[in-house]
Amino acid sequence: MTWSNWLVFASVSIFMAFTPGPAVLLAVSNSVSVGPGRAMLGSLGNALGIFLVSAVAMAGLGVLLSTSATAFLALKLAGAAYLIYLGIKQWRNGANGFADADQAQAAGVRGSLKLFLNGVTVAVTNPKAILFFTALFPQFLVADAPATEQFLVLTATFAGCTVLSHIFYVLLARGLKRSFADARRVRLFNRISGGAFVLLGLGLLRLRSKAA
Repeated sequence: MTWSNWLVFASVSIFMAFTPGPAVLLAVSNSVSVGPGRAMLGSLGNALGIFLVSAVAMAGLGVLLSTSATAFLALKLAGAAYLIYLGIKQWRNGANGFADADQAQAAGVRGSLKLFLNGVTVAVTNPKAILFFTALFPQFLVADAPATEQFLVLTATFAGCTVLSHIFYVLLARGLKRSFADARRVRLFNRISGGAFVLLGLGLLRLRSKAA
């Protein structure tokens, strides 16, 4: 891969990473609920999920999703259900990580693992992400170059851009922490972000497989 091709791929990755979606919304809502530092655990989980999604795409399963209506429907329903679940949970959440930083820090390993796994799950249950990698990667792969090396470079680039975007949004939320000092504003934010998760889940249901 030439530097010019990599720069084009990195530019596309930055644009996609900074476009608000389920992962960005999860990072922001985690920042408000458990504090900016621990919110990045979910972002690291999402980065791992991106590697798994990328591996799935490289293995050709993205083609399966585009040709098998049943496989596409199963993953679509799983992803939509998980986003709706996160939305309902966020709607009912009354926690304020900025106001209760000590409590958030004392949540322990179990809570940290849950944040990490939430990030992984949001990434791997999104069929749109798999189809995105399936469509994007072939345009930047060099036929006579090692596939594994190219996979690692492209995926690490995209995952890195994703983590950078999450840092930006988490720091933005931290900069607005005074706005979350009022419990009513926290409740309003949780309901807005919870509703957004539900809308994203419902929007996922509208995706159509090419095989349908």
